[in-house]
Formats: sequence, structure tokens, C-alpha cells
Amino acid sequence: MLIETETTPNPATLKFLPGREVMAVGTRDFATPEEAEASPLADALFGLGDVTGVFFGRDFVSVTAAPATDWRELKPGVLSVLLDHFSAAMPLFRPGSAAAISVPPPGADFATNPEDADIVDQIRDIIDTRVRPAVANDGGDIVYRGFDKGKVFLTMHGACAGCPSSSATLKNGIEQLLRYYVPEVTEVRAV
Repeated sequence: MLIETETTPNPATLKFLPGREVMAVGTRDFATPEEAEASPLADALFGLGDVTGVFFGRDFVSVTAAPATDWRELKPGVLSVLLDHFSAAMPLFRPGSAAAISVPPPGADFATNPEDADIVDQIRDIIDTRVRPAVANDGGDIVYRGFDKGKVFLTMHGACAGCPSSSATLKNGIEQLLRYYVPEVTEVRAV
């Protein structure tokens, strides 16, 4: 089995492609070892010591290393854990846990004004068709969380969370795109 590795815009994060599906639906972000206990794979990756984040995408796993960690030393351990897991066809989540549920449902943080339903539909469509695929290519995900008085609220996961260029991506990329197609959008904020 060959696991490809790609760099991401976040120098602390590498993207690993096992050549098979990781998550059939949604994504899952693990920011702490306690969260990772829900997944044997995430738990094993955090067990390597210098891992501070694990993210499961459709066909990839992003791993974030602690500051000052040398990827040349950590990468063989990550590859070994991934190879063992996928070669043995082990389950991604422990049985009987609700851990397989991805991030909170879109808009879970903000009540949507019924008058904004058409605007929200346009925003979500642009995010799902144009933004999320591009962000997934960089080893992360971005999730719509709400719209209020011209402001769009998004959450970044995986390689995008904590990436030095994430602010620029939000302001210079996503905000401009949304403002162009949806004039009611005035600002994009990360939550």
C-alpha cells in the first residue's frame, strides 16, 4: 500500500492520502488527545507525541505537528500508523460512539432570519461547490456557521485551522468571492 504525502499551506500540517476513502460523509477534526479517543486512528496518531491535530477528510488525513517539531522525524511514525490502520482495514471510530458525527450542522451557532433564506442558500452553495473543494485540496475544510446582517460566519478545520495564511484566505479569497456573487455579504469572519 502506498500513502502519498502532500504539503499544505500550513507548514505545521501534512496531508496524507491513503488511496482510499477515509470518511464516506462529512469530516472530523480532532484538536486534543481526549477528542481523539473516539477514533483508534486519531488516538494512535496523537500517541506519537508531537501531534497536535488530526483531521479526516473524504480521502485524506491531515496531521498537525507541535511547534518546533521536525517533520523528517515525525513523518515515518505517522506513515507507519496510517499504513497499519488502513492495511488492516480497522474501523475509523470506536463502536457505540457518536464520534463519527462531523462538525455541528451548518448554522448551528446562529439563528437564520427567514427573510435571509435565499441569501443563505446562495452562500452555502458557493461554499460547498467552490470553496470547500479548494480547501480540501489543502488538507482542510471550511464550514458555514451562519449569516447575520451581512456577515458570514465560517469555521476552518484541519490544515486550515491555525494556518498562517488562513486570514488572507478568508479576506482576500472567500470574502471577495462571496461579495461578488452575493452582494448582501459585507464581511466574512472566522468563528
